[in-house]
Order: sequence, then C-alpha cells, then structure tokens
Amino acid sequence: MEQLVRPSGSWVAIVTPFTERDEVDIDGFKKLVDFHVANGTDGLIFMGSTGEATSLSMEERKLIIQEMAKYCKGKIKAFFGTTCSTTKDTVELSQFAEACGADGIQLVVPPYIVPPQEAILEFIAAVAKSVNIAVTIYNNPSRVVANIDPSTIAKLLDIGNIVAIKEASPSLTQLMGDIEVSAGRLNVLCCDSPKFGLILPLMAMGGHGTANVTGNVLPKEFALMSKPWESWEDAVRCRELFFKYKPVMEAAYLLVNPVGIKAMMKLLRMPAGDPRPPLQPLKGVLLDRVREIIERFRLEEKCVV
Repeated sequence: MEQLVRPSGSWVAIVTPFTERDEVDIDGFKKLVDFHVANGTDGLIFMGSTGEATSLSMEERKLIIQEMAKYCKGKIKAFFGTTCSTTKDTVELSQFAEACGADGIQLVVPPYIVPPQEAILEFIAAVAKSVNIAVTIYNNPSRVVANIDPSTIAKLLDIGNIVAIKEASPSLTQLMGDIEVSAGRLNVLCCDSPKFGLILPLMAMGGHGTANVTGNVLPKEFALMSKPWESWEDAVRCRELFFKYKPVMEAAYLLVNPVGIKAMMKLLRMPAGDPRPPLQPLKGVLLDRVREIIERFRLEEKCVV
C-alpha cells in the first residue's frame, strides 16, 4: 500500500449541490472545492449524510466520484461515502473510487436493515479488504439505527487500511470506548452537532479533529477549532471558537441534516440548491432564524465562492 491518508483536523462533510432541474451540479462542486482549498479545510467528505448519499442514483454517485476525485487531486484530500444496501454493491463502488484516484472511502452501516454486530464487522472488513486506499468508519446510529460498538472496532484494528473513526453518537461512553480501543492506531474524529456536544470532550481525550457540517460556511474557523491539541493555547482557542460559533452550528442542524446547512448556503448564494425530495427546503420561522444567524455572524463576508 502507498502512504495512506489519515484524516486529522477539519474534514468538511460537503453538501451535494443540485441545479434548479434537480441535477448534480458538478460546476458547483468545483466552486465549493476551491472555496475550501482557499480557506484551510484539511479534507472533504463527499456523499456522507450531508451529501444526501441515499438520495443519489448509482450513476450520480459514480459521476461525483469520477469528477471530484480528479478535481481534488493535488488540491485537497477527498474521501467518498461508498456504502450501498449490499456488501457487493459497496465493494464495487469502493473499487470504482480507488480506480478514480480517491484518497479514501467512508463506510457507514447500510441503512434500514439494522444488522447485528457480527454482520457489521463482516461488512466493514470485506469492503476494506477489497481496496488499498484509506477507510474511515462512520458511526451514525441516529440515522441507521445500528451502533458500531467499540468491541467491534477493536476487531478491525488489524486491517491496515482502516485509519479512522468518525463518531456521531451522542454517547460520551461510546466516544471514550473509541479512544480506548483504538489505542492510537486509528484517528478519532467527531461530528459537530451541538446537540451531541462531542467536540470539546473528544479533543480533550486526544481526538484528532472533526468531520463537520458547519465547516461548509465556516471553513477557517473549523480548521482552527479542529486542530489536535498540542498546547494549552490550542485548548483555549478550541473552547472559545466552539462557544462563539455554537449558534451557527445549531442553525446548520435545524431539522434533519442537510436541510439547515443547505438553506444557509442558498441564502449565501453558494452552490447548494434545495435538498432532494422528499426532504423539503427550510421555511417560515426556521428560515428567518437562519437569516438572523447569517446577519449576526456576517457570514456573507466569509462565504465568497
């Protein structure tokens, strides 16, 4: 294996921009990539929950991988969510990502089927062993119901290209378990949902950064907030930035992701479009709340694409 990319710092879970005709906006994607390159984002995650992966056809997913892996090369590291409903299809899409030059893939438990731990273990192991690029495990039980227990993660440590965990569980016990069983062999990142409140505890436990949503509109700030702590100054800066921008995080997570962040980006005239139906665009008092946040934090000055 070549040197594997190990996610650290701010990895932004990028939205999938759609045109007014509900088509994937490749030119919009390129503008967003350039925006993150210019603002210090450490890496991008395509087709995660924020990227509406389950609303994309296989042809659209392959198009995004093919175009964005090529466009990001030499500019910024890029991982792609490749989980499908079956192991076979996930292997196929993961191998396609590798062939297109992706830096890595992200694996979540296949949604809806709620597999037991043994099946989760076999799924992740089979897909990881089918490629030679980096693999990140994404634990998001609120979206897929099934949790990936730390004991299951421990059984995957000997697969050399599994390099990181993205934790999106509200349980601090889960977070501690991830850190403990990884024993420094996997990087541990967390989501930025303010309802979960994982960032400060994770970084204090020696975590490696965030795989975040709000970095779509605050890339510089999240690059600073997500820097692994090496000094007391790092800890103080992370704490100050977290509480300063907590209202923006709350606005980004209004309703189910990515409804809030897409509404914010659309108001900021960034490539985003509306969420794909059956999700509906933000409206009414919630949209007014997003407008107020944009004005209060002067996001129009920060989000020039």
